[in-house]
Amino acid sequence: MRTEDFDFDLPREAIAQHPAAPRDTARLLAVGEDLEDRVMRDLPSLLRSGDILVVNDTRVIPTRLFGRRGEARVEVTLTEAAPEEAGTSWRAFARPARKLRLGEQIDFAPEFTAKVVAKGEGGEVTLSFDLTPSELRAALERHGAMPLPPYIRRERGGDARDKADYQTLFATHDGAVAAPTASLHFTPNLLHALEARGIRRATVTLHVGAGTFLPVTADDPHDHRMHAESGVVTAETAAAIERARAAGGRIVAAGSTALRLLEAAADADGRVQPFAGSTDIFILPGYRFRTADLMLTNFHLPRSTLFMLVCAFAGPERMKRAYAHAIKAGYRFYSYGDACLLQRAEPA
Repeated sequence: MRTEDFDFDLPREAIAQHPAAPRDTARLLAVGEDLEDRVMRDLPSLLRSGDILVVNDTRVIPTRLFGRRGEARVEVTLTEAAPEEAGTSWRAFARPARKLRLGEQIDFAPEFTAKVVAKGEGGEVTLSFDLTPSELRAALERHGAMPLPPYIRRERGGDARDKADYQTLFATHDGAVAAPTASLHFTPNLLHALEARGIRRATVTLHVGAGTFLPVTADDPHDHRMHAESGVVTAETAAAIERARAAGGRIVAAGSTALRLLEAAADADGRVQPFAGSTDIFILPGYRFRTADLMLTNFHLPRSTLFMLVCAFAGPERMKRAYAHAIKAGYRFYSYGDACLLQRAEPA
């Protein structure tokens, strides 16, 4: 298995810059033995009464900041808390990082500053804030912009609408620096239609990290290091999933984050257990899934861990055929793009 096996060409115009409006009018490609062009509003008809939809209720923090180091402009995107550092510290990507020196102060707003306490490779720095964690969260809400992925092009600070567009209907628990994008397609009307169909819903929490956008640069994907992300599966959620499965319902994972957390929380027999901790699970073709029967997801970057995951779930040849069809049919790709509903491939 080579990383180049997961490469494909995508026209730049296929990358969505804004979500569909309303959200549930996004296109939906049903991927099984055959391919079927649908829309998100058709999702209830593609599921069965008794199925359980598992969604990620993490909330994206507006961690993209614009400040000054003296007269020079600095752009910072916080990526994860750094509890090993003193005070309230976060690791971040900075531009331009090369000119930042240890001990220097970055001013984002009056009474909102940070000091550079560590530097890494590739533009990584660690910043220390003279604020409590709750004060920092409040400052980010006032001054931060959404940490949109680099393929969504925005002027400095982004669109005001991104604060709503890049947040899911389920967002409850602060902690993500990227959205669980499969859930961006849900609306109240779609949820009502799913409930009327007899489809249950359960929530898990996985705080998505910036590593979700990192391409796999190693020639052998087994050499790629996944960034750990923290997650929670409550006892109530685990019990609801197992009750649904015992009654003959299928587990439908809304997104790669929900799927990865379910797999991390499953025991050797595939039963979902309560979970609280971090996971760096990396799923490649050949992996034997123990939980989800169906997966709702967006269309992903080439050579990414996410494209490798969907190839593992539905089968590499099936996914390559699905992506070729989606490109030819004009589907919109990536975070603000369209969706696909994948049936799990049977193990060979």
